[in-house]
Amino acid sequence: MVKNRFPSPNHGDRRGHRPSLIVLHYTGMIDAALARARLCDPAAEVSAHWLIDEDGTAEALVPETRRAWHAGAGSWHGQDDINSRSIGIELVNPGDRPFPAPQMTALRHLLRDVMSRWGIAPNQIIAHSDLAPGRKIDPGCRFDWEGLACDGLATFARQGREGPAPPLGASLDGLGYPPGAPSTRLQAFRLRHCPWAAGPEDDSDRRLAHCLLRRSPNIPGGSP
Repeated sequence: MVKNRFPSPNHGDRRGHRPSLIVLHYTGMIDAALARARLCDPAAEVSAHWLIDEDGTAEALVPETRRAWHAGAGSWHGQDDINSRSIGIELVNPGDRPFPAPQMTALRHLLRDVMSRWGIAPNQIIAHSDLAPGRKIDPGCRFDWEGLACDGLATFARQGREGPAPPLGASLDGLGYPPGAPSTRLQAFRLRHCPWAAGPEDDSDRRLAHCLLRRSPNIPGGSP
């Protein structure tokens, strides 16, 4: 079920807002009503375009033509002010459990609609943790990025052929990750693509990032 009430006053001017990214978040709360109340509270200074409950109910909180306050400080492909060029989707989840099937089904439907409306490619569906390494971890290690990628709704790193790969930093630069400490960027990459990994950077990390970059269209170094 989709609700379209646009109840949130937490948005900026509509002028110049043409989204080219979709940023996925979790609310950090288990209660959808509390999450909605916070996203609609002007004092909280936080909002999102969409909120998806665990039961699959998707509610539009801010018109997609307006700027919502969901990304905060961070950057992607060298551009900051992510709020001015993105759609924010919040998923009701406290961060310590899997995302229910009805919620993921609703997310898939919503992603297809938003991507079609705005011409957004799968490699422009990112995590909050991608644009703000070390500051944010949502939607977290329990989010099914691989499943979305199988449906053409995101990208996910899969191991390629064995062999040398460029330095990890160069691949992360190409993928869009913001500058920062190598360990922080490694953690952000692993959180999305191999959350089970631990320890220092290794050849597997370099191969995964390089393979993902080569398969990512519309970015330097990617496939057409």
